[in-house]
Amino acid sequence: MSRLRIGLVLPLTSSDPEGVPTFARRAEDLGFDGLFAFDHLFPPGAPSDRPSAEAYASLAAVASITRGVAIGTLVTRASLRPAGLLAKQAVTLDDVAEGRFVLGIGTGDSLSKAEHDAFGLPYLEPNVRRRHLVETVRAIRGLFRGEAWEGGELVPAIRGPLLPAPRRGGGPPIWIGGKSPAAVRLAAAEADGWNGWNLDVETFADRASLLRNEPHGQGVDATWAGVVVVGRTTEEADDLEAKRRARGITDDAFVGNVRAATEWLERLASSGATWAILLVAGGRERVELVAERVLPRVATLR
Repeated sequence: MSRLRIGLVLPLTSSDPEGVPTFARRAEDLGFDGLFAFDHLFPPGAPSDRPSAEAYASLAAVASITRGVAIGTLVTRASLRPAGLLAKQAVTLDDVAEGRFVLGIGTGDSLSKAEHDAFGLPYLEPNVRRRHLVETVRAIRGLFRGEAWEGGELVPAIRGPLLPAPRRGGGPPIWIGGKSPAAVRLAAAEADGWNGWNLDVETFADRASLLRNEPHGQGVDATWAGVVVVGRTTEEADDLEAKRRARGITDDAFVGNVRAATEWLERLASSGATWAILLVAGGRERVELVAERVLPRVATLR
């Protein structure tokens, strides 16, 4: 069974920027292992006038006020920033965090197009996004190593160098996000980790097995992230979920009481997960509940 670290998704959609640092300090005090930011300019699927803090600025603030937790992106959209700029941001943030940053990166999807349109950013069509992601990761890895990127079909040449150089040899770890077998194979070939968002345990286990069986997949972390609804009792959890559904939220969240959440995390660990990164629905009170009632029960997995 893998050692399971448990992280949280930062509440970037608050209109109160003080909420993120306060949340981060409390999460570290409660014993969570990591804090991760989605990389959206406004909440996905929502109107563009909904508030959302920018990922890298938020993570820099979090890095400066925490000491031990990992910080990372889940996930940076490769087409949102030029590869050279993204490499520079990642190395700077890893330096601020004293080597605690994880660069999660993915292709994005059709839901992201509204953000590109609203902010005047180029948008890649589906048939080129995966090739662009591969070139972006290879360019960033080369820059992390102190090498120039000669250029490809979609990512132009980048001379660099990155100075100051990465504090870690080879730079911060890169995770590739995606649900499909193709994304898993890509992570095995090009990255240090794979992240599957909101997958059920059976599908996650299948993808993690695929990862391990790929030629270069043995040393690549399988990580889970997604939405969780945790109640003190089953009835409380079901009531929370019913209220979410009444607001039009239709994601595939885990829903259960404290004991069910503990058993679910144990199953993820048995499937090969090294991280479970939770977007805890229901506000700060639910985060406190997970910390007080779930974390101690899964301590042996951590």
